[in-house]
Amino acid sequence: MNKDIATPVRTRAILEKYGFSFKKSLGQNFLIDTNILKKIVSFADLTEDSGAIEIGPGIGALTEQLARTSKKVVAFEIDQRLLPILKDTLSPYENVSVIHKDVLEADVQMVMDEQFAGIDDIMVVANLPYYVTTPIIMKLLEERLPIRGIVCMLQKEVADRISAKPGTKDYGSLSIAVQYYTEAETVMIVPKTVFVPQPNVDSAVIRLTKRVQPAVIVKDEGFFFQVTKASFAQRRKTILNNLTSQLPDGKQKKEEILAALSASGIEPTRRGETLSLEEFGLLSDELYPHFH
Repeated sequence: MNKDIATPVRTRAILEKYGFSFKKSLGQNFLIDTNILKKIVSFADLTEDSGAIEIGPGIGALTEQLARTSKKVVAFEIDQRLLPILKDTLSPYENVSVIHKDVLEADVQMVMDEQFAGIDDIMVVANLPYYVTTPIIMKLLEERLPIRGIVCMLQKEVADRISAKPGTKDYGSLSIAVQYYTEAETVMIVPKTVFVPQPNVDSAVIRLTKRVQPAVIVKDEGFFFQVTKASFAQRRKTILNNLTSQLPDGKQKKEEILAALSASGIEPTRRGETLSLEEFGLLSDELYPHFH
């Protein structure tokens, strides 16, 4: 059994050996607690037939745990300076491929086709760089990649927003966007002390399980998201005010908006944060003919 990478002593030794310095711009915080890494992996329910996609492997601490529990790991790393380190730390594991690409620019589907031939169960498991968490999650979901889900560590406040329920202060267009595609739950809170360098925010692990089909079936997905975004534009405003001020020609179409609200059984004085996904689905379908 190889010594775990994720111990404070081994992490320090690896960083010193390579003279590695952290780049703030890349949001690099490395985990130095093996138990937490094992827990993150356990939330993904991997088997020896599973594939795992990792984003931002750092020096390979989580990658190593994934390699031990799955058939194949593919890790996207943007920082060239980490490639030789990963080559070294992950040398005991034959089932890992490190891809030097920004995942936001990468053709992930193509990489999956090349790397996961014959593997049906694929999970994304990552300690995500905090400055690009949301765009990464949305890319993975919007591209409808054949993954079972995502288990990732991110800022606690973003995790709270993603898994929020209607009627709470954290509930917003991000909650709806993610919950449209997945069932979202926060499975673990992680203290700052288990990272080097320590981030200045608390972290959480969320598990997103892909739905077989979206939470609501709507006439036009793009318009549905446009309506949900508009509804939260100013949180203190009513749904009617937000829609009239945010939708194209909304002010001229106030009557149509009122009619759509009425047809959906939604009081115009309600705030966006009180509407469920189902209600937003009904509303966007009622509004759709007036805006297209």
